[in-house]
Amino acid sequence: MQSTRTFRNRLLASAVVAATLFCVPIPAHAASKEIIELQTQVQQLLDMVQRIQSTLDTRFGVLQNLAQQTADNATQMNATVNALQLKINAQSEAGSGKLDAVSGQVQSLNDSVDELKSRIAKLDKSIQDLQAQLQNIQNPPAGTTPGGTAQPSGSSPAAQPTPGAPAASQTPPLQETFQAGVRDYNGARYDVATGEFQDVIHYYPLDDLAGTAEFYLGEIAYRQQNYSDAVKDYNAVLEGFSGSAKAPAAQLRKGLALLQMNKKDAGIHELRLLIQRHPQTPEAAQARTKLNGLGVKIAAH
Repeated sequence: MQSTRTFRNRLLASAVVAATLFCVPIPAHAASKEIIELQTQVQQLLDMVQRIQSTLDTRFGVLQNLAQQTADNATQMNATVNALQLKINAQSEAGSGKLDAVSGQVQSLNDSVDELKSRIAKLDKSIQDLQAQLQNIQNPPAGTTPGGTAQPSGSSPAAQPTPGAPAASQTPPLQETFQAGVRDYNGARYDVATGEFQDVIHYYPLDDLAGTAEFYLGEIAYRQQNYSDAVKDYNAVLEGFSGSAKAPAAQLRKGLALLQMNKKDAGIHELRLLIQRHPQTPEAAQARTKLNGLGVKIAAH
């Protein structure tokens, strides 16, 4: 562009000089054929300069217009690319969130089916145990006591010790045994508490307190850094007592135990599952805090 301007300026200067010479009056006696030819050439030069000037102006205007259009197109294209990138990012995040939600729902359904199967198996085992106990109980004798007095309804001679025979073993009371286990747990007498919680589970396998006793067994194992056994006990709560008030806490502690065992993916899965199943519980809030600390994104629901 600079060389074009320089060339144009030189042509203009030459034209001005030629015009000056052309306009200077020449004496009649000095006119000659050479002067006439020179004047003709100067006129041709002026015409050529004018044509070049017109061509340069036209082309310069075209170049300016093309440059402006190119700049506008580049700006518009840049804005379009940015908008497209933002849209792609938004769609990617939305797709990732939906995929996580669907995956969580499928996993929750699978877990629910597994829990149902486990509870059915546990109920079947309990029925078999009851049938075995009934078969081991001796049939009561005649329905009257010596002296002709009718035996009270619902009583069993097996519960009445006979002279010279050892007293029959009795089932430990549920509430007292459970409360004793809690006291020993709070007092860090874990061996004693373990035995008491195991009695609750053994003698009252279908009671809700059995699920709470399972949870406390998991807590004892967790405090003793026996994370593998802790996970088993928490699983017993989640599979056999999914409706228990301790279920959210069991899921949280299971996830933390898995993280302690360096099973990060499994631990994260349990914490996400807890948030999906019990989103409004304090345990879910703790799970969110833990996941945020691990830098794990939580899908919005």
